[in-house]
Amino acid sequence: MEENKRQSDKHHIRTAILVDGGFYRKRARLLYGKKTPKQRADELQRYCNKHLLDKYEHRYLYRVFYYDCPPAEKNIYNPITRKTESLKKSSEYTWMTTFLDELKHHRKFALRLGRLSDSQLNYFIKPDTTKKLLLGELAVTSLTQEDIQLNIEQKGVDMRIGVDISSLAYKQQVNQIILISGDSDFVPAAKQARREGIDFILDPMGATIKKDLFEHIDGIRTPHLRSIEEA
Repeated sequence: MEENKRQSDKHHIRTAILVDGGFYRKRARLLYGKKTPKQRADELQRYCNKHLLDKYEHRYLYRVFYYDCPPAEKNIYNPITRKTESLKKSSEYTWMTTFLDELKHHRKFALRLGRLSDSQLNYFIKPDTTKKLLLGELAVTSLTQEDIQLNIEQKGVDMRIGVDISSLAYKQQVNQIILISGDSDFVPAAKQARREGIDFILDPMGATIKKDLFEHIDGIRTPHLRSIEEA
């Protein structure tokens, strides 16, 4: 009986969860390891659900907005193999395509997709490898596929996040916004949302964030990282 009373005394909050997809995938891989597209999508669902559990608030999920870009399909020259390769035939393309399709089947998930910049699509030598080259610890002829990385620049993702934050705030569709990201580019949108009375929470998934973010948010919360796998 007392437990029911505590539940009824909680503030009822309508919550929108916004996920910076590129950031989430990178952090999730670091924290939870490699997974299949379905496993990663299910994991994200569990991760978002953890945000709805709060000691003082009864949070209702308005929607999960997921921001990312479809995988690149361009043909690109690989300096290691010295061959032109089709990115559409790569395992990364297959994984990402399947992952986005999996998310579409999850309840209350809305995908907001930008695009990749073709002009900025190229390979570059990883920083650690560049350091070894400059120190003479590694010869150029010894470079392998592990020493290079594909440079991919996203277009339109940050803009979509900012627009949705503003829209949710102005239309008073939610009381609370939880942003899963570690980027300070969203400070203007966060300030605007707070002026409209929105409770703005940032989840950097345990990553270090810039100091200017603390001033313009209402709190930082990362669910217990180990508990995600147990949910």
